[in-house]
Amino acid sequence: MGAPADNGLKIVVVGALGVGKTTLVHSVSEIRPLSTEETMTRAGATVDDIRQVRGKSATTVAFDFGRISLDAHNVLYVFGAPGQERFWFLWDRLFSGTLGAVVLVDTRRIDDSWYAIDRLEHHGTPFIVACNDFGGPVHAPKDVRAALDLDPHVPLIDCDARSRQSAQQVLITLVQHVRNRYAGPSLPAALPRQEFV
Repeated sequence: MGAPADNGLKIVVVGALGVGKTTLVHSVSEIRPLSTEETMTRAGATVDDIRQVRGKSATTVAFDFGRISLDAHNVLYVFGAPGQERFWFLWDRLFSGTLGAVVLVDTRRIDDSWYAIDRLEHHGTPFIVACNDFGGPVHAPKDVRAALDLDPHVPLIDCDARSRQSAQQVLITLVQHVRNRYAGPSLPAALPRQEFV
């Protein structure tokens, strides 16, 4: 783990403020993740809408970064994007060279996911949607899909960003989606079918 690899594949995790992007990157990374979290201040409260995430004390101001080995030659680099609107300008840069993206959703605030989906569709970036478990009411997948107006081919799954196994399954689902829908003839050899090492 941590050795140089022949092929680096980039994945970005996007979503609104407080949906669990940093938590997911930290859960799944085999290395100590790079984190650009800073303490939230009263001054930031006048800029960021934190009404729905009152217990949040720190926030990502650039990106989070983790790494996962697929095999001896291939690694996934996982970037967690900042969720505040004032940092959305960074997203377009993060999308550059991306294999695909995960839109992490808090179903209690589903409208907060529109911007992420819009930007990914604008860039033509393949993505999946993962509903993070915050212990609230469970929503039927068809209701979430309808609320987000998702194309039928976009995978929609549930996850718990705190769980390594669940976070891995999110990334496996994305990689399989890319393989099944967008892959060229050389991509399948570089991507795992079932699990990470």
